[in-house]
Amino acid sequence: MTTAKEYIQSTFETVKARNGHEAEFLQAVEEFLSTLEPVFEKHPEYIEENILARITEPERVISFRVPWVDRDGKVQVNRGYRVQFNSAVGPYKGGLRFHPTVNQGILKFLGFEQIFKNVLTGLPIGGGKGGSDFDPKGKTDAEVMRFCQSFMTELQKYIGPSLDVPAGDIGVGGREIGYLYGQYKRLNQFDAGVLTGKPLGFGGSLIRPEATGYGLVYYTEEMLKANGDSFAGKKVVISGSGNVAQYALQKATELGATVISVSDSNGYIIDENGIDFDLLTDVKNNRRARLTEYAAEKSTATYYEGSVWTYTGNYDIALPCATQNEINGEAAKRLVAQVLKLFLKELTCQATLTLSKSTKKMASFTDLPKLPMLVGLLYLLLK
Repeated sequence: MTTAKEYIQSTFETVKARNGHEAEFLQAVEEFLSTLEPVFEKHPEYIEENILARITEPERVISFRVPWVDRDGKVQVNRGYRVQFNSAVGPYKGGLRFHPTVNQGILKFLGFEQIFKNVLTGLPIGGGKGGSDFDPKGKTDAEVMRFCQSFMTELQKYIGPSLDVPAGDIGVGGREIGYLYGQYKRLNQFDAGVLTGKPLGFGGSLIRPEATGYGLVYYTEEMLKANGDSFAGKKVVISGSGNVAQYALQKATELGATVISVSDSNGYIIDENGIDFDLLTDVKNNRRARLTEYAAEKSTATYYEGSVWTYTGNYDIALPCATQNEINGEAAKRLVAQVLKLFLKELTCQATLTLSKSTKKMASFTDLPKLPMLVGLLYLLLK
């Protein structure tokens, strides 16, 4: 009879053989499978039914061409995707990401983790993810609108409130959701339930923009309370400057912390007096500008090129809110050297495998309950 360990290893070898070029997807599967040996030891019938083979293979992967016209009247072509990973408990649910790094492997990783994040809510929703290698940065509103309309013209064939309900992600905010929904409505008539993350004016939800960043900080605060501590008086480093980072900044500040950094794909700013939430949201959401513009207007802020995780100043709490694998082994060593109170990954962020391997050799960890698909990598660093 096949043991749980043998079954898990065999499954991963099969996944690796089929998807060897999709590093992020393989990383997500390996991290997930590494937690499951006790489950299969207790339920050998799951091995007989070959459950893992079904969970790790998407139900459907859709790839399509997205032609659009730029400001100079030239036709550009991007690639669009929707990974409909698992609908065992309900319609596919997961965001759309517009970023030049998007590929099938990244979307499979995100869609795979979305299955477990969604089911842990207790709601009847499955897992999926989609997007395109289109980069909204530097594009005019008209260019973004034309791209979104072209993207939705194809995507609308495969989504619906009882089939697949996309949302936003990196590069897809209220503006993009508005353009996408407008095109869907033009082609299919009104249907408020087909996209989430819409502006309030046409079917959006209160607190939706704040939810992820607030949730990260609430979870962190509860962890601190469990150890007789709080955010009050702490210095916090946050990566990213989008939706999640902005509202993590706002809530951490409300709880008495001083958030000294945010970042974007080019660099980061440090302000020991605290990041100005109103100025940040104006620069990023209204002007759609880079952080250099923030630094130019804030005399106490200094802008640096590169990753915020190269910063060597003192701080207490790290909240990575940017993107997957932003922290590598070298960055992990610096984090440990900081003697942090807390390191908490935002929901959709992977950390490189070298992170857990290198830091476990250097410091003591309290390994929190195994919810890797709900909150990503989550460790409390002990002083």
